[in-house]
Amino acid sequence: MTMQSSITSALPKDPAIGLQDPGLVASILATAVDVTILMTAEGIICDQVFAGSDLPRNLFTGWPGKSLADTVTVESRPKIEQLIGEVGIGIPRWRQVNHPMHGGLDFPVSYSAVKAGPHGHIIAIGRDMSNVSKLQQRLLSAEQAVEQEYQRLRNSETRFRVLLQSATDAIMIVDARTGRVAECNPASATLLGRPLKRIESASIEDVFGDDWSDVKSALESLRNSGKTDDIVLRPSEDRQQAVLSFSMFRQENSTYYLLRMVPHAIGTSAVVLPKAQSKVVKIISEMPDGFIVTDTDMKILTANSAFLELVQLASEEQARGMSLDTWLGRRGVDIGQMVSQLQDKGEIRNFHTIIRGQFGAVEDVEVSAVSVMEGETPCFGFALHHVSRQKVNTSKQDKGLLRSVDEFTKLVGKVPLKELVRESTDIIERLCIEAALQMNGDNRAGAAEMLGLSRQSLYVKLHRYGIDDMGVAELSN
Repeated sequence: MTMQSSITSALPKDPAIGLQDPGLVASILATAVDVTILMTAEGIICDQVFAGSDLPRNLFTGWPGKSLADTVTVESRPKIEQLIGEVGIGIPRWRQVNHPMHGGLDFPVSYSAVKAGPHGHIIAIGRDMSNVSKLQQRLLSAEQAVEQEYQRLRNSETRFRVLLQSATDAIMIVDARTGRVAECNPASATLLGRPLKRIESASIEDVFGDDWSDVKSALESLRNSGKTDDIVLRPSEDRQQAVLSFSMFRQENSTYYLLRMVPHAIGTSAVVLPKAQSKVVKIISEMPDGFIVTDTDMKILTANSAFLELVQLASEEQARGMSLDTWLGRRGVDIGQMVSQLQDKGEIRNFHTIIRGQFGAVEDVEVSAVSVMEGETPCFGFALHHVSRQKVNTSKQDKGLLRSVDEFTKLVGKVPLKELVRESTDIIERLCIEAALQMNGDNRAGAAEMLGLSRQSLYVKLHRYGIDDMGVAELSN
């Protein structure tokens, strides 16, 4: 190659180092570096050679005749000046510069320069640093990702610590392998009546003492099946009565138990339901039909939200201890019948009655009930299903409030007697008017005379009952 021969002719031929063969020099340069540039002493590019096929083809276009400093980015120019100024002074140093490319990207090359020939020419040899730059960028991105993940973990740990310390329930995390407490909060120290430092790293057997056999059985069940029932911790001098629940999780190839202790309020029973039954209780509390449990004197023990909505109460505490007769059934009638049937048969099905709200609302309901006489506290359970009232038929032939005797009977206790009498009087009056019109061939004058009414009064009643919608102007016909 012409350029290679020009470079080798510029090199000092020192027999001591054996660089007299121009072909050998060219081979060494071609295999050792990616870029070789021949420059004047002032840094003007004379010729160039590419020894690497991976370099961009258009990178060196138009370089001959330019200063090497003009081919690099602004921040790299001082490095080129230092590179040229250090030629011939000691061991040449490598300096990394960036060549601008189309598209806004920079191509990094590391250069070293040596003096060549008696005319002061300089040979600059360069190495492609793009792969190193990519690795550096990836390393920087990885370091940033690690820092962000570390910060996220620190934030998560901070939130965990705050929640653990501020939780009102007693919480302990136990290492399943060692059986020792790994974490606990101040609430657990308060409930167990021990200093927090004595609980941390203590054996779980020492923490629960007399209850250890029950706790051990629960943990074995949790380890074997993944679930277990809650247990009740017996009170002691230092510890109040509490319910202990269990769960299990894995972290960093280790298994941990999460123990949660909830103290019992004073005066409440220490009955803990198995999880299957507790789900049933939760479903009943959220079902759309009203559900109430009373004692044998019909005093409410508990009620779900649907019942509270029916009777227009804000909380269960307002209903607890009140008599069910306050809201359910016709006063002095229905409750006595239901209690009698529960005592005789043990159950009630679809008993139709009413329920009265705290603010006067009245709804039709069907009641199903059962008596539970076993156990320490006999009780009654009531389920209330809301019944929509049927719409009154308003067709022309059946317009009005025509009711059967059975329908009137069901209204007793729901509607005042005065209203029932007035409605029955209207029904009888309408039936008599219809019969008189039929007997007189729809002759209104004859019907009025038969009923002992004036024609004006008859037409008013016809309009009232919807028998005829003729106007008053027709009265004169």
